[in-house]
Amino acid sequence: MTDKRIKRTEKFMRHAMAAHGGSVYLVALAQTRSEADAQDVAQDVFCRLLTDGTVFTSDEHLRAWLLRVTVNRCRELWRAPWRRRVESADELSKLPAPGAPVEDAALEELRADPVWQALRSLPEKLRVVALLHYVEEYTTEEIARIVGSPPATVRTRLHRARKQMRETLESPASPAEEENYGQAHA
Repeated sequence: MTDKRIKRTEKFMRHAMAAHGGSVYLVALAQTRSEADAQDVAQDVFCRLLTDGTVFTSDEHLRAWLLRVTVNRCRELWRAPWRRRVESADELSKLPAPGAPVEDAALEELRADPVWQALRSLPEKLRVVALLHYVEEYTTEEIARIVGSPPATVRTRLHRARKQMRETLESPASPAEEENYGQAHA
């Protein structure tokens, strides 16, 4: 029996990480809702790429493979038995650890964006199709291959995701938000 795993070149890995690392991290972040978990998932995905024997026919094939592995790795993470007994570090404390680097300004800005918050509030199945369609610009047929669902299911999930995000973004502000808004604009 032959081992189908190979070791990729440094040049190939640098290209894959530079060209698609942001997309992998963004999908992982949207799926896990945790920066630490998203970093772990992205690292796992690129470690798998390093030794996987898949022969890529194009850069788009590589990108689709990476995103498919990312979605699968996120699902594996959530199914892990220990996951049910542990709270996310992001949920336990929003404060950085002593001596930790200050969070990247772009990530802070993304976290504060109402559209990102609405996307993060979606259930996983809706969140991943919305992200792949609107951020990564995949067609419903391409998303269907990545997530392993029929194209009609992807279209239904996109419709539901749009509807839920619209409701979230159009919902009236809470009384506390209205009070803060009134004080800031008085």
